[in-house]
Amino acid sequence: MNNVNYPGYLNLKEELHKRIEEGYSILRRCTLCGRKCKSDRFTQKGVCGGGLLPSISSYNLHFGEEPPISGKSGSGTIFFTGCSLSCVFCQNYPISQYRIGNETSIEKLAEYMLSLEHEGAHNINLVTPTHYVPQILASLEIAIERGLSIPIVYNTGGYDSPETLRLLRGIVDIYLPDAKYSDEQLAFKYSGVRGYVNVNRKAICEMHSQVGDFIVDNGIAVKGILVRHLVLPTHIENAKGVLQFLESVSPNVKISLMGQYFPCNRAKDYIEINRKLSIGEYKEAISIMHSLSLEGYIQE
Repeated sequence: MNNVNYPGYLNLKEELHKRIEEGYSILRRCTLCGRKCKSDRFTQKGVCGGGLLPSISSYNLHFGEEPPISGKSGSGTIFFTGCSLSCVFCQNYPISQYRIGNETSIEKLAEYMLSLEHEGAHNINLVTPTHYVPQILASLEIAIERGLSIPIVYNTGGYDSPETLRLLRGIVDIYLPDAKYSDEQLAFKYSGVRGYVNVNRKAICEMHSQVGDFIVDNGIAVKGILVRHLVLPTHIENAKGVLQFLESVSPNVKISLMGQYFPCNRAKDYIEINRKLSIGEYKEAISIMHSLSLEGYIQE
């Protein structure tokens, strides 16, 4: 495959500055995520915990993502603190909910991107990036001028507004969203947000319209959308609804069906999910996936 068009942002250097200005204007009454809290992020923090400067927990080469994301050299992962969701079972809750990390300048974030590429990363993997999209674009502009040339992975919980995602059209090559729920009541109960299903489905459709189905070249992802679903104990119908929706987006959409659920954070307060996912439940979810002729990644 000829990778001349990857990464896409190399073709949008002039357009990028306009996107940055538009993004920062949104921060005045923030509507970057599905909560649309309308906080003035120049003077206060949003519900997500984000202010004007990006806050980062860590950046490193990560080898635990799906095989074409991590590859042999690792994914250049940048973990942003805070989150617009408050999932009771979040495995990264010290970062997402306790917000353990440090505010970082736009210039320093650009340096992190360049450092990860220098270390051999296949991509820049932005984890929980939604509430910092304008700042990420500003950092990316600097990094591009200094030679950044690897794809951007947008690794999100899936509660993104389509307007925010449109700022990323042609800039993000690989979308890696969660599709957590097909049941609004579960979304409110376990993640504390209303309208997750509607927001998530619009977001995934927007992502797919931008990058299309998942493309892997020589074992490494270069473009497209790969949708993650974490199967929850006792909630196979939720998984079924998610998979049915994804099949409607594209019969060729790639799924990462995750079976590693275990109770952490506040999951112990909910008896129905206060246990590991059983092998039988995970196999049932895999069977549903195959019955819909969906393909992707499953865990041993």
